[in-house]
Amino acid sequence: MIRLIFISIAFGDSYTYVQGTHGYPKYSFIGSNLPGDFAFAPEKLLENCIQQGRSSQSAGGPNWVEHLTGCAVEDGNHSPLDFDIQLWDFAVAGANTSDALLPLHHPFVIPLVRQTQQFLSYGDSVLREHTGLNPSKTLIAIWIGINDIVDAHLLKKTSPEFVAENIETMFSQSVLPLVDAGFKNFLMLNLPPLDRSPLNRLKFDGQLNDALIQTWNNELHAQTRKFAAKHETARITVFDSNKLLNEIVENPSLYGIVNTTDFYETRKQSLQAIENPTKLDCVSSVSEYFWFDSAHM
Repeated sequence: MIRLIFISIAFGDSYTYVQGTHGYPKYSFIGSNLPGDFAFAPEKLLENCIQQGRSSQSAGGPNWVEHLTGCAVEDGNHSPLDFDIQLWDFAVAGANTSDALLPLHHPFVIPLVRQTQQFLSYGDSVLREHTGLNPSKTLIAIWIGINDIVDAHLLKKTSPEFVAENIETMFSQSVLPLVDAGFKNFLMLNLPPLDRSPLNRLKFDGQLNDALIQTWNNELHAQTRKFAAKHETARITVFDSNKLLNEIVENPSLYGIVNTTDFYETRKQSLQAIENPTKLDCVSSVSEYFWFDSAHM
């Protein structure tokens, strides 16, 4: 089989971030938004390792982009350089699209528009020189919008116009600079079914509804088509995570899932609840829950 992709560069929020030895603890692979921590030297990036463990990612283990690339799926510290498909992940937990549109969750969180700026300013040339990064054989993966839609709901800014501005900002300030730098292959994911999350039920009383989620998803598809028509060198695929995850929720037994409404509360008490639930007399394994916590799976 001919391998077309050799490196993946990822951006986004907690659904996509991986913990790095040079990252902000529990938030990033490398650096932060704090003064003096945004830029990094070449050697800091090249010696950085992904820390894989039950508490190092929001999924309680390898996340989707690690499974997609096969990079760092086993416990321990792993250099992206050691894998057939390297994963260089600039996603940051808690990120939204832009702090010009919505406030940061924490001062150290790097929003999407600055994640791509960080990569292009300090990572792109380093990876081209030392890893043979070829933009035409690199996959850019972007999953953003979860914090945007939740925060917009909290701030009562969920108009279609505001959603459109968020997504337009993503394309103009993150995707376009990457295209201008020569990158051609883009994978984007739409919003998951947050309307079915414990967060929505317990905190928002169901008001984070499917109609709001689909407003974002429909706008993402529309702007993707518009951008791709204007920039013909860019190949952009929007993966319908919403459809896939809804199908799992509606047919849980096919995937060994028992509970699709709650999350594994006991996991907060000890990692043993994840690694060996029988020791804590847990009723079921964490793997039988669709939701890992109130908003992640």
